[in-house]
Amino acid sequence: MADKDRDKAFFGHPAGLKTLFFTEMWERFSYYGMRAFLILFLAAPKSLGGMDMFELDKAGEQIPSPGASAIVGMFGASVYLLGLPGGWIADRFLGQRKAIIFGGMGIAIGNAILAIPGLGDGFYIGLVFIAFGTGFLKPNISSLVGQLYSDHDVRRDSGYTIYYMGINIGATIAPIVCGYLATDNSFRAFLTEKGIDPNVCWNFAFGAAALGMVGGLIQFVVGQRVFGDAGKHPTVPTDPVAANRDRTVLKAVIAALVGLGVLIAVTRPSGDIISNTMGIGLIIGSIALFYGLYRSGRDAKEKRGILAMIPLYLGAIGFFGIFEQAPTTLNIFASEYTDRNLLGVNIEAPYYQSVNAVFIVILAPVMAYVWVRLARVNKEPSSVNKFAIGMLLVALAFVVMLPAAGATQKNPVSGGFLIGLYFFYTLAELFISPVGLSSMSKLAPKRLGGMVMGIWFLGTSIGIYLAGRATTISSGRSFAFLFNFLMISAVVMAIGLFIIAPRIRRMMEKDAPAPLPKATVEKD
Repeated sequence: MADKDRDKAFFGHPAGLKTLFFTEMWERFSYYGMRAFLILFLAAPKSLGGMDMFELDKAGEQIPSPGASAIVGMFGASVYLLGLPGGWIADRFLGQRKAIIFGGMGIAIGNAILAIPGLGDGFYIGLVFIAFGTGFLKPNISSLVGQLYSDHDVRRDSGYTIYYMGINIGATIAPIVCGYLATDNSFRAFLTEKGIDPNVCWNFAFGAAALGMVGGLIQFVVGQRVFGDAGKHPTVPTDPVAANRDRTVLKAVIAALVGLGVLIAVTRPSGDIISNTMGIGLIIGSIALFYGLYRSGRDAKEKRGILAMIPLYLGAIGFFGIFEQAPTTLNIFASEYTDRNLLGVNIEAPYYQSVNAVFIVILAPVMAYVWVRLARVNKEPSSVNKFAIGMLLVALAFVVMLPAAGATQKNPVSGGFLIGLYFFYTLAELFISPVGLSSMSKLAPKRLGGMVMGIWFLGTSIGIYLAGRATTISSGRSFAFLFNFLMISAVVMAIGLFIIAPRIRRMMEKDAPAPLPKATVEKD
């Protein structure tokens, strides 16, 4: 195929986009597939093949323990946090393509380990492999998409839109496929009929996640020939001093990561010591990061921008801390307190994890059209106000859940409540995720623009960690308490963002470049 044809081979985009589209689709299939049932596996008694991490609620019924939720939260937080060293190592030493291959191998190996029956505490070794693998693959495959286009190629944004469709396709299919294998009684009956222990259903589900990543990895290795030089070579500093410094840092990073992996693999990370240590480390890291950024500010303009980033950063932590209840608290509610029959169809708890991705596919084009229309009449909300509106939508999602908060295992409620919650969840995500990073990148000093992605990843990581600890807040209490707590927290953050929005807008306007003279604009 000629180079010109390859440049438009995939819906008018470079042929390499197809390879990255399906690689990321299968990676997300693997991640969202196992995440959809992870807490259910942890909470299931050993007699049913689980990890026996459950407690009794007020009615004496078994529910996942706070320790199980903490593991899910720490795992999710680690996935995003490890994207920082994963991206840096790829930039300086491996190149994006090798990092993606190594990351895919780690994810596949991790899920394959989890697919081994009777693994016991060796289960944590699998989680470590998946977290490290995702940390290498996730940031670098996103970066490689951009490298398929020249700096002035108008197709870039459209290319990322197609790429993110792959993410949502994987996120939609995975919870249904893996959730069926892990939790559906008909599959357990099928295994029993074939003379197989039905309790290995969990291992089949982990195995499906592993096979998905293997499929994505194979097609990436085969398809990478169309990338040209994109992502093939790392950026090695020409200055020998800088190169030696990077190698020293690499040794320290590897030692720290290996030590962390060994610590998690040989201990029970549900323990308060490891969980609390991680939380303290994330807080200290955030303070040190912003302190360092502020000190590095060269003038008042840069320092103003860094200070203005703080409320958005805190808002991001709050948003993800509430939004990421999906794999923990909301999964528990779907499993234990929701009627499995919805409109005559049996709906297993993990299936609800697909609802958000379906709504994203449906609503994203609608919201894009709305922003364009509002912008034309000069009524589009500012970025910070969009963030605040998104937090109100999060609060509204839990308002929907309040009538269902009194459900019990003997008197479950309709799954329609969760679908309503995910509808408002999705609207909130569309208000916040696309504008959060954009706003912070505008406020950050241009010379520190590369740090913005790291800041966003760190905020996401802290939010996911807090989401995993949310069951500690509700332990021994009702869902009504937790839902009200999350709703009020979202409202408080929204009010704070609305209050700070005018100040941030003035900062951005004050530091914006002066408009061109009218005659010059008309000439252009």
